[in-house]
Amino acid sequence: MSIKLEDYEEYLEDIAPEIRDVLEGTFQEAARVMSPAGLQDYLEGAKGLCGLGRGKDLVISYLQEMPLVAKECGEDVVEDCLQAAMKLSSMTSGEVIALLFNSLPTASRRLGDAQLLRGYLTLIHQLAGTAARGLRPMLNHIDELLSKLTLSGLRRWANFGAQAYRRDFENLTKYFSLQSQDAQAMLQQERRGVLFIDVQRKLNFYLRALWGRDFFLRPTGADYTDFRPYIDNLIIHMPDAVDDVGPDDNKVPGMELYRATAAHMAAHMAYTESAISAEMMSPAQMWFIGFLEDARIEYKASNDFPGLKKLWRTLLRITDEDDHPEHPTMLVLEHIALMLLDSIISIDDEEISAYVKRYHEEIEEKQDDQNYSWHMGVELFNLFSARKAVPSLRILERIRIPYRDDNRYVWEFAEFDWNQGIEYIAASQQQVRKYVSAVEMANEVDCELAGDDAQEIWICSTEFMPYEDAGEATVSFNEMWGKEPVSQPYHYHEWDYQIQLHRPDWATVYERRQAKGDPEVIDKILTEHRPIAHRIKQIIDLLSPEGVQRQRGMEDGDEIDINAAVDAMISIRMGEQPNPRITMRNVLKNRDLSVVVLLDLSESTNEPIGGSEKTVLELTREASSLVATAINGIGDPFAIHGFASDGRHEVQYYRFKDFNQHYDDDAKARLAGMEGGLSTRMGAAMRHAGHHLLKRPERRKLLLIVTDGEPADIDERDPQHLRYDTKKAVEELYSKGVLSYCLTLDPNADNYVKRIFGANNYTIVDNVDKLPEQLPVLFASLTS
Repeated sequence: MSIKLEDYEEYLEDIAPEIRDVLEGTFQEAARVMSPAGLQDYLEGAKGLCGLGRGKDLVISYLQEMPLVAKECGEDVVEDCLQAAMKLSSMTSGEVIALLFNSLPTASRRLGDAQLLRGYLTLIHQLAGTAARGLRPMLNHIDELLSKLTLSGLRRWANFGAQAYRRDFENLTKYFSLQSQDAQAMLQQERRGVLFIDVQRKLNFYLRALWGRDFFLRPTGADYTDFRPYIDNLIIHMPDAVDDVGPDDNKVPGMELYRATAAHMAAHMAYTESAISAEMMSPAQMWFIGFLEDARIEYKASNDFPGLKKLWRTLLRITDEDDHPEHPTMLVLEHIALMLLDSIISIDDEEISAYVKRYHEEIEEKQDDQNYSWHMGVELFNLFSARKAVPSLRILERIRIPYRDDNRYVWEFAEFDWNQGIEYIAASQQQVRKYVSAVEMANEVDCELAGDDAQEIWICSTEFMPYEDAGEATVSFNEMWGKEPVSQPYHYHEWDYQIQLHRPDWATVYERRQAKGDPEVIDKILTEHRPIAHRIKQIIDLLSPEGVQRQRGMEDGDEIDINAAVDAMISIRMGEQPNPRITMRNVLKNRDLSVVVLLDLSESTNEPIGGSEKTVLELTREASSLVATAINGIGDPFAIHGFASDGRHEVQYYRFKDFNQHYDDDAKARLAGMEGGLSTRMGAAMRHAGHHLLKRPERRKLLLIVTDGEPADIDERDPQHLRYDTKKAVEELYSKGVLSYCLTLDPNADNYVKRIFGANNYTIVDNVDKLPEQLPVLFASLTS
């Protein structure tokens, strides 16, 4: 491919003559760092920017700065920079976009990685929407900011200013200009000890001096708690910044931590001949094997370069001084890591001492055998497993050894053989559901007890009765063995209040069905609460739409109101001023509202209420039955759903009655079979309920949540996390036109419910026995 400058000069010169001089000066530099395809994209980008009509300065900045960016981060980012500029063109001025291009060489040099530069472009786009007035001053000071902050630090610094001064434009400008005390304080708070970009060349020379070869080191955003360095595609991904580690009287400098990390990961690449198969291994077993593989490669590296042993031992001793780990086993494992590195270290545990002693006796002979790491790792796992002291994988991965990586380089995972063909892959992955008749089911089915992971599942549309009678009533195969279907997963983000960002696709919702009950249970509830049912009938009469109604006394109505016209003529004959409102209009009175009643079905609903024989679940069933009767009588489209959760990967969502379903015996049977269990991940359930509500054509949408406690789940220890996420879900739904209202049975809900739902969007039921009576009345007050 041959790119000719002349093909673009004439076009660009028509925009501004001086652009041609700039292009002649930058073309040779661009040709040296870009391929012909990249060079064409570069020139086409300049042509596209000219078409924006935002002035010549924007195009000149692009032409001058893009070759420098391509030199640092590769030519692939040129297209990302162009897309970022096009997005900003509808949000800000051409001068600000030119400032963005001017900042890119500094950003690419300080960030040092194409992926981090893309993150920088994303941050600029977000700020253009949330703090547009701060964008210009921030770009003018980007050199100072990136000389002190990583990308994640810059993101937190900028997001703080955008949130703190979102309505105070004067102080917003001062903050992003680094003129306010808050800006300087946040800058110092987010500033890290050692930036990777400042020591990258030193680390490259350091590794080259040790092993006589080059290693590729890249910075990676270490902006989450459990970050570990890693090796991917023979590239060592290091944290973009580290702090000094250890107590104040024995701190290890950040540069030493970088050296220890780089040397450890380079040792993996130097002394690993082949990956270990992960087949048939549990994640915990893999962790223990990787733990011993770390010890093996450190032994080999220490033999070749004795100074590394001293460096790693210093960092291991620092972690050993802290005797307050998350799990007691972790302190033992950290001490074992030190013992495996240094044979002088001992422990008051005969079994572990014998294990470590045998390791030091055998490692010299088996230092090149990765299978030795496998066997010793499994043996260590079995040792702790026999003591029932194996922590969870989450805790294991948080071991306090700061220089070690996540060991993904050690393992080999089985992959699909793509040569087997698309048909084989599709058949092996996709589950087939086949609807058959009872005859086919009887004659052809291979296994009535097939699990959820079966390749083909047959569904009998009619009740399939066995030949033998089961007592007086015959029980169908569906009733004996049938399973309710589970939906495809729905993924929802979750708000992290600590970093003020969403965790993308964090919670997974599955729609499930609970077993049906006896619909007569619901009818008995209506009979038992007959006085409340009478009150509900009054609510229905008050709120039912009136159909066509005449509005009289109008000046510009659709037709003459004869009575008013006669009165006006009489006034004229008597010499009085007539009333000009002599027309009327026919108006259609209807209710434009859809409702989802969302029930909390966590384990706490199974507990009895003090002073009553009923459980919270029974009262919730009664209340939902009565409010369903009220809404059904009014005619509003409504749904009754429920939820419970077992961690973020298993939010169970139940649809007892849907919008397009009549409130019939089938819906009543679902309500009668309602059961409680698990936890309360409210934010994800509300987002899924909003997903159903937003499909409705009605203008007004109401989400009515009935709960007996605060949001909580088994995998979240911070009680504030799910509260803030639920608050964010309320705000997100409100921005889309969905009003969320909470009816809580928790007498202590004052501590949190107001902050989540707002001052006027909740009710605390002091007397829980009155819930069946209060819920229909509450609905009436919200929708009248």
